[in-house]
Amino acid sequence: MIISTFSFTLMNAFVKYLSNYPTFEIVFFRSVGSLILGTTYILAKGISILGNQRKLMVFRSFAGLTAMSLFFMSLQYLPVGTAVSLRYLAPIYAAIFAIFLLDEKLRTIQWFLFLLAFSGVLMLKGFDQELNTTGLLLVLTASVFSGLVYVIIRKIGRRDHPLVIVNYFMFIGTLIGGILCINGWVKPEGIDWLRLFSLGIFGFFGQVFMTKAFQIAKTNLVAPLKYIEVVFTILVGVSWFGDVYTLWSLIGILMIIVALTANVIIGRR
Repeated sequence: MIISTFSFTLMNAFVKYLSNYPTFEIVFFRSVGSLILGTTYILAKGISILGNQRKLMVFRSFAGLTAMSLFFMSLQYLPVGTAVSLRYLAPIYAAIFAIFLLDEKLRTIQWFLFLLAFSGVLMLKGFDQELNTTGLLLVLTASVFSGLVYVIIRKIGRRDHPLVIVNYFMFIGTLIGGILCINGWVKPEGIDWLRLFSLGIFGFFGQVFMTKAFQIAKTNLVAPLKYIEVVFTILVGVSWFGDVYTLWSLIGILMIIVALTANVIIGRR
């Protein structure tokens, strides 16, 4: 999981670094790299590339594409660590969606933890006057769609291989991202080609190692480690981009992470 979070951290950092490129051009490169690696792996292992729950996987792909695009857009306005922290509100929305779509129930303590996480968001916005409102709205909307993605994956269950689900997502991302970036295409120069293609590589290995972590260890032990990505990303943001975090910002981020980590542990129990 630590390798996974570090891979995602590097991917997010490069997206931030490449923010002068159109969002859908970044989406295209992020998707096509993972699509090539994923398809190669699936064919080599003899896994059915079309899968079983095709309609659900297409629906998941469009929800995931919306979430990813909005998150990439938010990085143009927010420090990368703040954006990643706010994106992790997705489990809250997933839990709410699950009430209506999967007939699941929440314990009272979980509602309290969700309130604590949202209080962290209010602290971020209320006390950090430099937090951009547009970026905040973009990343919060992205987290809503990410929450929907979690519920759809739960609905798919184990009837399809995880990489097949991801591959659908990457195919739709490559197709839609490629079409939408044609008019605003900015030709990459020099090392930017490597940076753009590395997005798919980091994203792919982040996904693979995260999946393997959940396969070999208990979820309530592994899942909280996912939030190490926030720590990695803040450190990268400060050292690479000169991001500045106020004390209130750090307290707000800490409230979000503590609340969601506790919710993972309690939810599994």
